[in-house]
Amino acid sequence: MGEKINLEQGIVCTMKKSRRARRVRLALYRDRRVVLTLPFFVSYKRGQQFLKSKEEWIRRTLRKLTSRPENILRRGSRKEYRDSRELARQLIEERLAYFQKFYAVIWKRVSIRNQKTRWGSCSRAGSLSFNYRLLLLPPHLRDYIIVHELCHLKELNHSRRFWALVVQTFPDYLKLRQELRLL
Repeated sequence: MGEKINLEQGIVCTMKKSRRARRVRLALYRDRRVVLTLPFFVSYKRGQQFLKSKEEWIRRTLRKLTSRPENILRRGSRKEYRDSRELARQLIEERLAYFQKFYAVIWKRVSIRNQKTRWGSCSRAGSLSFNYRLLLLPPHLRDYIIVHELCHLKELNHSRRFWALVVQTFPDYLKLRQELRLL
């Protein structure tokens, strides 16, 4: 699996190598797990040095993570997903139609999924995908996510032009992004 490294204050980090990794990736979890993924060409020794340099940041971030209420983006049960998917589709399609008047974009299809880490996404082919758990969000955050994905139909990146589109509807988008991160 990899190498276990004991950091201060009972924090244990698992270091592992991946042939697919292109860069060093540090992941922290609510249960205080820390996983450092290294590209195959990076030595474990360099990984340990990297961890040492990030030790204070890891402690601070784990404190924040464990003090927050549980993330509502966690993957729901299959039953919960089946029971909520159509209601989510109806609500999202209604809001898409509303915002489509302002952005004049066309999408190919909309899918409702039970995703673990994303609220929504947009493919190059023009397909929009949304997490059914948008139902649990306050309306202003739900609308922000929908507008965010609609804007990707015009700008498939996070460039200044993309954010200029978002700001037309949500001038306070930075505040909304912060609010989403705290969920």
